[in-house]
Amino acid sequence: MTSTIAHNLVHIDGSFCEGGGQILRNAVALSALLSKPISIPNVRHNRKPPGLRKQHEAGIILAAAICSAETEGVHLSSTSITFKPGKIELPKVLTADPGTAGSTTLLLQVSLPCLLFSSSPTSPSQLTLHGGTNAIQAPQIDYTQHIFLPFMKRHFGLDIALNIIRRGYFPKGGGAVFCSVPSLTEALPPITLTERGPVQLIRGEARVGGLPFIIAERMKNAACATLIAAAVSPTIIRIDAVRETQEEAFGSGGGILLFAETDNGCVIGGSSVSTKSRDPEEIGKEAAEELLRNLRHDGCVDEHLQDQIIIFIALAKGRSTIKTGPLTDHTITAIKVAEQMTGATFHLQQNPSGFVIISCDGIGYTPSP
Repeated sequence: MTSTIAHNLVHIDGSFCEGGGQILRNAVALSALLSKPISIPNVRHNRKPPGLRKQHEAGIILAAAICSAETEGVHLSSTSITFKPGKIELPKVLTADPGTAGSTTLLLQVSLPCLLFSSSPTSPSQLTLHGGTNAIQAPQIDYTQHIFLPFMKRHFGLDIALNIIRRGYFPKGGGAVFCSVPSLTEALPPITLTERGPVQLIRGEARVGGLPFIIAERMKNAACATLIAAAVSPTIIRIDAVRETQEEAFGSGGGILLFAETDNGCVIGGSSVSTKSRDPEEIGKEAAEELLRNLRHDGCVDEHLQDQIIIFIALAKGRSTIKTGPLTDHTITAIKVAEQMTGATFHLQQNPSGFVIISCDGIGYTPSP
């Protein structure tokens, strides 16, 4: 399929299902890529307060810069936006900064698809993203680094470089990451991922910045204890405790990421972000319990990766088939937006034991000259 300029607005209901920021990110990214103007009423309808926050505003502005889009309603607290894309010309060198602890990983989510395709070979685009690297209600930058980007490289051949310049913890933010994004001249390949295989190793890092090292150690110990209590062999657990230097982090905070590696190359995660109101033991235990929950359903991706890959299998050429755990609201939302924007067809096979087989007939997107 080759992209063409569409003249009629595609209307996407911002209150559908999870009714949050993911509808914005996926719809805007696909609008830019496919040259389809969109209108989104009821923006973040199911959030309190509804409407755009600073991080959503920064993400839309970033996508608009990539495709020279015209926008309406892109300001704080707006509950309706219009996005009319122009042509994407790569490479780009761009910076985005919401001025808050808004997640750098969510800024990457909206911009990455827009930068992946070029009609002719070009050098990589460069992004510098400011904000929170370890924020609540978003994947931590460690998740992107250790799970999402390795998945993109293994299954799509995309070698996206990420460098954490400075960590920014919730609630102050102040972090910065640099990304180098190469572009493709051909369609993404489809994925078949239905056999997870046994777990060989569980790795992880408990991190703090601006806080005593013992807090990271306590998160680590609680995670280890929770895994061992669930009959995970101590011999396969490799979790480190890390304290950032003053130069490496802004403000104070922490988080933990655990990830299980299987002999079929699957990587399954569990994570948690520390807050002042919660003990380190609670954070470590929460991350371990999330990992165990994701391992229990025998899916090949965890609950956070399942929704992030929907947009890419919709764009890929041919049928992708992926075994996941129970579908999250984010995944259901991502599928709805992908079908409406791309015309890709999804098929869902629910199994009584809890796993789901997601099949998608992708559109084989390539950019027009």
